[in-house]
Amino acid sequence: MTRAFGPGALRLAGLAARALGWRPDEFWQATPAELAAILLPPDAPGEPLSRRDLNRLMERDNDRPGR
Repeated sequence: MTRAFGPGALRLAGLAARALGWRPDEFWQATPAELAAILLPPDAPGEPLSRRDLNRLMERDNDRPGR
């Protein structure tokens, strides 16, 4: 993955707003597992993104200056 985390998260927040009617705070309070449970078909293969993997991606793709 070569893109930064921020722009992808912003797009996903917008999709959640349109598809689920979520306000931004509802999106940001949801866990990756909750979002996957809502958006993925019930028979979808694979595991949701773990908190450990999410933290790793955020550290690798940190696009905020001063951190």
